[in-house]
Amino acid sequence: MRTKPNVAIVGVGNTAYGNFPEEDSNSLAVKAFKNALLDANIQAKDIDGIVTHRVGNYQKICEMTGINPEFISIQPPNGRLCGVSIQIAALALMTGQAKTIALFYGNDGKSGGSKYGGKNDRYDTAAEQLWFPYGMTSPGAVNALMYQRHCELYGTKSEDLAEIAVAIRSHAQLNPQAVLRKPMTIEDHQSSKMICAPLRLFDYCQINDGGIAMIMTTNDRAIDYAKQPVYIRGFGQASSLADGIVSEDFNWGPMNRVAQYIYSYSDIPQSELDGLMIYDNFTPSVIFGLEGFGFCKQGEGGAFVRGGRLRLNGSLPLNTSGGHLSESYMQGWNLNIEAIRQIRGECDERQIKDAQHIQYIAPGPVSTSIIYSSEKHR
Repeated sequence: MRTKPNVAIVGVGNTAYGNFPEEDSNSLAVKAFKNALLDANIQAKDIDGIVTHRVGNYQKICEMTGINPEFISIQPPNGRLCGVSIQIAALALMTGQAKTIALFYGNDGKSGGSKYGGKNDRYDTAAEQLWFPYGMTSPGAVNALMYQRHCELYGTKSEDLAEIAVAIRSHAQLNPQAVLRKPMTIEDHQSSKMICAPLRLFDYCQINDGGIAMIMTTNDRAIDYAKQPVYIRGFGQASSLADGIVSEDFNWGPMNRVAQYIYSYSDIPQSELDGLMIYDNFTPSVIFGLEGFGFCKQGEGGAFVRGGRLRLNGSLPLNTSGGHLSESYMQGWNLNIEAIRQIRGECDERQIKDAQHIQYIAPGPVSTSIIYSSEKHR
C-alpha cells in the first residue's frame, strides 16, 4: 500500500538561460536558490535538507549558502534523475528526515562544451562503452532509431514531430526567458537540417547554462509561507534498465506501470488535468510519453498531436514555457517549476486559464511522473 504524498512546493527560483562562461554549476545553482528563498520569503538557515542534481560539489553548495543539512542526497547528472530527485526529497519529508528541503540544480553545459554522446561524452550517455549496441553513440541516435520503428509500425511521420516543435515554440514566444523565440512553422521544421534520420535540427533540445532551485516542505508547514503552496498529489517511477538503452516497446512498460498508480493515488483522473509537462529532450519523447501514459492508444500518438491540441488554447497545453526544445535544456527542472508557476497563476501571456492540476512526465528507461495540484489530499 503506497502512502499518499503530504508535501508541497513553497518556493522556486531560476537564473537566466544562455551562455555564461564566468559561472559554473555551483554558482548557477546558488543564484537560483537565492531567488527561491526570496520567492518563499525565508532564509537559508531555515533549510535543513538538500538534494543536489548535476552541481559540481555539494560541499561547496553548503559553504556558499551557510547550510548545515540534516539530510543530504546527491544525484548524478543524468536528466532522468530530475523526477527522482524530487521524489527523494518528498520521501525524506514524509518520513521526517527533514522539515524543509532545498533542491539545487546547476548546468554549465553550454559554456563547458557539454557533449552527449560521441568520443568526448561527459554525462554517462554510454558512448564508448561495450554495452552500447549497434554503434548508437548518442541519445539523439537512440531516439531516431526508436521513432523510425514507430513510423514503420504505425505510420507516424516527421510532420507529426513538427506539430510538437511548433506548438512548443509558440509557447516560448510568450516567455521572455526562452532562448529560442523566433516564430516557427511546420515548413521551417521540415526544411531544417537532418541530424539523424528521421530527426531534424528542431527535433533536438537546446543546451544552455542555467540554474534552478525548489524549496519543499510538508503540507502542515506549507501554509506558513509567502506564496500559495503547490501540492504534490502523486509521484512514481519505474524502469526497464535491464532491457538496454534501445527500447523495442518505446519504454511503454515502465510508463504504463507508473500511470496505473499515479492517477489512482493522486485521485486526479486524466480528464481533470489542465496541462502537461513532458520531458522533450527530443520530439519523439512527447509521442512516447502520451502513448505510455494512456492519453491515446499505442501507435496513435502522431494523430493525437495534430490539430493544435498541444497549444495554449488547445485541450492539453504542453510545455508552456517553451520546454527543452525552445526555452532551455534544464533536464526536466524548468518543466517542473513551470508547472508550479502555472498553478500559482504567474505565467502572464502563457498562463493556462484556471490551471489546477498539471502533470510532469519523463519517458525513458527510467520513467518518472509527478502530479502537481492547487489542492492537497483530503
